[in-house]
Amino acid sequence: MSASLPISQDARRPARLLTQNSEMRQIGVWNWSLPAWAGRLADGRTYNTCPSAGICAHACYARHGTYTWPVVRAKHQANLMFVLDDLPGWETAMVAELVGAKFHGAWIRIHDSGDFFSDAYLLAWLRICRARPDVNFYAYTKEVDRFRRLTEPNPPANLLWVYSYGGTQDAALDPAVDRVADVFPDEAAIAAAGWASQEASDLLAVLGPRLVGVPANRIPAYLKRLAGRRFSEWQAEVDAERAARHDRRDCRHLRLVVDNTRSTTQHAPTQADQPRAA
Repeated sequence: MSASLPISQDARRPARLLTQNSEMRQIGVWNWSLPAWAGRLADGRTYNTCPSAGICAHACYARHGTYTWPVVRAKHQANLMFVLDDLPGWETAMVAELVGAKFHGAWIRIHDSGDFFSDAYLLAWLRICRARPDVNFYAYTKEVDRFRRLTEPNPPANLLWVYSYGGTQDAALDPAVDRVADVFPDEAAIAAAGWASQEASDLLAVLGPRLVGVPANRIPAYLKRLAGRRFSEWQAEVDAERAARHDRRDCRHLRLVVDNTRSTTQHAPTQADQPRAA
């Protein structure tokens, strides 16, 4: 436990770091989870585990349903507090847990909610991957710049990842080069776009074709917000609107500058200014 950032008295370190839900159990995947996006811990600290989230924050499956149950939210927040308060201790505990025979040859999904929210945290995961070469790891991420800098130059052989649309760094993605995932309204929209769906198995996001289609969760309020668009299209609309507002502010500022340079001094008419007699 860190002396500089003590964990709250009523919080408990999680006994197990990795869990499985019924869907992931069927394909042999274990999950590591953080609370999704932004919130406040029991001790009053605020957090943002998805600093590059864009429109995805408005239609995030991990902010709905079982993820909001108090016992689930408390578990995810305990995970985050462990990372924040004692990153070296958490890293040691994760490596120790992964020694278990059940993880040999298994797959770990890093974050079924949350993302790589800091350089130090991502670097810890890269060390964990290298420490357990007999375990396979994969992740979706919107932290494009962070992965470009810290992961892409020398990735662990047992780590696969897919960049997912719907974040503030979408413009940095190149679908002709990068493995990318986009949320579509439904399976028909994925097929029409010529992308490959990962619906049959989440592992297809990193093991299947490079262009990954994810059908939207059938949450009525989220489907209404999606309005038949892909996440990439929705994010592009928001980015364009933001750029237009920025341009309008710049134009107003320029007009003010021009107005401020206009002279208000009146000069006496010169001879050249006088009307000539007919």
